[in-house]
Amino acid sequence: MLSVLRDDFPDVTISKIRYLESEDLVHPERTASGYRKFSTADVARLRYVLAAQRDQYLPLRVIKEHLAALDSGLPLPGGPGPVAEAAEAAQSAVAGNGDGTMGPEEFAEAAGMGLDQLADCVQFGLLTTDAEGRHPAADLAVARAAAGLARHGLEPRHLRVYRTAAEREAGLVEQLVTPVLRARSDDARGRATEKLRELAGLSAQLHTALLESRLRDLLRP
Repeated sequence: MLSVLRDDFPDVTISKIRYLESEDLVHPERTASGYRKFSTADVARLRYVLAAQRDQYLPLRVIKEHLAALDSGLPLPGGPGPVAEAAEAAQSAVAGNGDGTMGPEEFAEAAGMGLDQLADCVQFGLLTTDAEGRHPAADLAVARAAAGLARHGLEPRHLRVYRTAAEREAGLVEQLVTPVLRARSDDARGRATEKLRELAGLSAQLHTALLESRLRDLLRP
């Protein structure tokens, strides 16, 4: 994997990749012995991160936001260039069979989880499938977060509270965006997309701030 990246990024090192992993920018699957297995989607994400740092000097915080948008199927800012090409490659790597879906094995590999854990995520309503049992590639962000929490002992059955909270937040956002969509024009849809992105960012910011505040209370003597 390192040799593949060094063709375009000669300065990349294992330490650099481990650091990007620690910053939750890439999620390689772990074998039972702890060995990292980087999928095609993982390598594409690394190419995007490295290109964004080298060519646009973007901080990791912004790159992480871009990757979250990519995982959700939203368009990325910026025009043509190496970074945009890397983003397109990363998006193609998780696009599955061309309709934006992935089979269970492919989806589980890209998310860094086992098939049994993936089945639990579906059972407890964190993930959905279509009639053929395929997963939307846009749900990878959810699956990767669930896989990360599982490494800390939080199984899918513990995460239903997140799903319930997200559904309530989505209901609030829907009330604000629906009036814009009623115009049924391309311009209205564009404004609705921007509004959705802004509201999603603010909701995530509020959620994080409230959670951090609560956790700080736990640490107080």
